[in-house]
Amino acid sequence: MILCCGEALIDMLPRETAEGLPAFAPHPGGSVFNTAIALGRLGAPAGFFSGLSGDMFGRLLSEALADSHVRAELVHVSDRPTTLAFVSLLDGQARYTFYDESTAGRMLSQSDLPALPEEVRALFFGGISLVSEPCGTTYEALMTRAAAGRAVMLDPNIRPGFVTDAPAYRARLARMIALADIVKLSDEDLAWLEGPGAMADHARALLGRGPALVVVTRGAAGATGYTAAHEVYVPAPSVTVADTVGAGDTFNAGLLAALERAGQLDKARLARLGESELRSALNLGVHAASVTVSRPGANPPRSEELT
Repeated sequence: MILCCGEALIDMLPRETAEGLPAFAPHPGGSVFNTAIALGRLGAPAGFFSGLSGDMFGRLLSEALADSHVRAELVHVSDRPTTLAFVSLLDGQARYTFYDESTAGRMLSQSDLPALPEEVRALFFGGISLVSEPCGTTYEALMTRAAAGRAVMLDPNIRPGFVTDAPAYRARLARMIALADIVKLSDEDLAWLEGPGAMADHARALLGRGPALVVVTRGAAGATGYTAAHEVYVPAPSVTVADTVGAGDTFNAGLLAALERAGQLDKARLARLGESELRSALNLGVHAASVTVSRPGANPPRSEELT
């Protein structure tokens, strides 16, 4: 099982009433939650760990996990409220305003961490859950505990407007990058993290800090994977974009699902990942993401849509 660890929230997506008035519609979301949903829909053995609420929105999230065949028995449920993210769209690009104070996800503590069953073979971390406290420290502790024997992937999915203590956040990301086997960043994430410079140089610098694979995505311009031995670029399919909500999350799921199917989602195998396996994983990532961006909201494809 691939256990996705991080935030689940409700995206309040902009809509218009029949009278033409502005409105918001609730949709299950959150970067890590979306990756778990996409993994389940792609037929990968997927699980989810987070702090979920027992409120109406928490139940909506739990139902969405079940509908996409994502196991949730490790989730910690509390009576705190669900995080809400109000979404605005500018030229198809999503911008977020978060309401996260004292929520079930944010207040997740180390005492809420589960014992990981043996069937958890890989873990995925990322998103805004790495920014806030105490949940940021909690997820870092889980990653530290798991990384010695299990494959670990990290996608920071950096939201600069959400970061209140940049030095502490950068220090956390540095520690987690050193633990990770796979690190994926958008080109914008990479620029925020590493500053000006060539993308390939920054990616290879990250490789030198511990990961076996660094992947950089560039939206419609495709994705590039870097290992010690290979640099593989794949273009993104050309599609009409509805919006970009959930695109990177779906890419993550495609990458992980392809590696899992190929028997490569293992620390030792990732350390010697071949060019063909990497290309296949990148291709599934961009293909799956292209379906997500072609329709509104975070609505990842099911495996039969990619045949």
